[in-house]
Amino acid sequence: MLKSFRHTKLACYVGYITQAIVANFFPLLLLTLHGEFGISLSMLTLLITVNFAMQLCVDAIASKFADKIGYRVCFVAAHFFAAAGLAGLALFPMLFGNAYVGLIAASLCYAVGGGLIEVLVSPTIEACPSENKKGQMSLLHSFYCWGSAAVVLLTTVFFWTLGTANWRILAGVWAAVPFLNAFYCMAVPIPKLNAEEGGLSFGALFKCKRFWIFLALMALAGASELAMGQWASAFAESGLGVSKAVGDLIGPCLFAVFMGIARLLFAKFGKKLRLCMMLSAGLCTVCYLVAWLSPWAVLSLVGCAVCGFSVGILWPSVLSLASEEIPRGGTAMFGMLAMAGDIGCTTGPTLVGLCAGAFADDIGIGLAFALVFPVLFFVSVLLLLGKGKQGSPSVKKGSD
Repeated sequence: MLKSFRHTKLACYVGYITQAIVANFFPLLLLTLHGEFGISLSMLTLLITVNFAMQLCVDAIASKFADKIGYRVCFVAAHFFAAAGLAGLALFPMLFGNAYVGLIAASLCYAVGGGLIEVLVSPTIEACPSENKKGQMSLLHSFYCWGSAAVVLLTTVFFWTLGTANWRILAGVWAAVPFLNAFYCMAVPIPKLNAEEGGLSFGALFKCKRFWIFLALMALAGASELAMGQWASAFAESGLGVSKAVGDLIGPCLFAVFMGIARLLFAKFGKKLRLCMMLSAGLCTVCYLVAWLSPWAVLSLVGCAVCGFSVGILWPSVLSLASEEIPRGGTAMFGMLAMAGDIGCTTGPTLVGLCAGAFADDIGIGLAFALVFPVLFFVSVLLLLGKGKQGSPSVKKGSD
């Protein structure tokens, strides 16, 4: 057994890289799978919705049972599920006989893993001894950004050099990341929030008015992030007339890099959490306006990239603030916040697409609609500041 919590943090960082692989690898395979298996793009895109829907279910279930089962068991199982799903993308279509059924099974497997990781990693980092918990939370979430950028960049380079026909090899390479981290998780110390007192029940959380504001903030943070992040590649292609490969690199990849930079900077220098949240939401609003209204495609692309910087701290800052103001929230609170964030991640880009479709597939108009997300985030932070801080017993920590 490893005794230092530094190993725990490293395992959590790799957990969020796994989460990035789960979220970003399959969308890069859509055209390849369409060509190889003859499955329509609409049916393949539906699997992305299946992934998010399963993660939502896991968020809800894990919130209730993770404390009873034990964090370590859930951590290890999450990584094995993620590894099985990623490897299953290559293997299950052949094993099941029906390619689409195999892809569904693989999607469900890595969605279970991704959902568990999302629920467990943030409270684990929060429970690790640290003098700067807000910074640690932001640093943790920066690894999702670096993982996302790495997945897009390395997958694109792999396809350029070895061809899309060898995509199964790449699926195995990405599956090795959670598979190896599962064994690492078996050896690291696993701290747990409120080990002695126990966290608040769902009923107690839902009676807390501030908790509802945090749920809204998480949904708006997810929507603000993914509304631009998911459409950045298509926006780059349509605005600059570049290929999809180049669009992926200068769209979502650049977006993720800027988002990671923001989280690193906040981890090192950020102190005034609420002020930074409001400034970030304001900058995000400006970025959406620039992307929509700029007459120059390059400036619109800059707006997309800087938007990644502006949304960087929104998600981790809500988690940190919720943990600070509802210190006995425990696993139930983090699970519900993760579910709210996933709902925002799903509805944000969907609403942008629907709005763009209503205006002759004008993505700029769709992004203009997304202005509502950072604006409402700003208003919600103001509402949170207007309410008196709720007292709560201090958090006690222990290990399983």
